[in-house]
Amino acid sequence: MNTVVLKYNAGNIQSVLFALERIGIQAIVTDDPLLIRSADKVIIPGVGRADSAMAYLRERELDKLIISLKQPVLGICLGMQLMCNYSEEGDATCLEIFDTDVKLFLTGNGNALSTNHMKVPQIGWNSITHKESGIFKEIPQNSYVYFVHSYYAGISDDTVAAANYIQNYSAALQKNNFYGTQFHPEKSAEAGQLILENFIKL
Repeated sequence: MNTVVLKYNAGNIQSVLFALERIGIQAIVTDDPLLIRSADKVIIPGVGRADSAMAYLRERELDKLIISLKQPVLGICLGMQLMCNYSEEGDATCLEIFDTDVKLFLTGNGNALSTNHMKVPQIGWNSITHKESGIFKEIPQNSYVYFVHSYYAGISDDTVAAANYIQNYSAALQKNNFYGTQFHPEKSAEAGQLILENFIKL
């Protein structure tokens, strides 16, 4: 199984590699178009800013490459957001794979400051409801997974899992061979490990 983790202007790659090693996958970290195109699976993890990440992808024409891929592709956190139409984070036009925009969480008083217990960013465990297929095969409803994010993708036709924090939003998206999770499966204990295993088996 030839799995590639995309190297780009974002962090959190190491924890994804460790999680893949736990399920027996030795992934290659690369931004080489030939290696990416020939991989069986491609993972786009990320913690960072949408605008700088998209700038990195465009400079190397990796944006066009990602859109053209036919094998299963998984975007994690920022990686998922980059597959949406647009992100308010740095006013970034993204890859336009998933038909939804990424917006900053707004609290009840109309800004991103803390109000009561609802703080931005959301950091910690939250439950999801999901379609019981694809990467969520055999995942119990209302499983808890780990989130760290200030921006969210709205609910759309591509939503395959939803969570609620301040409002309902997409916890996971899927369209054709493209999959995305707003949460971090590599930090989500048994449920996260099974999601990664399901992706590898696609």
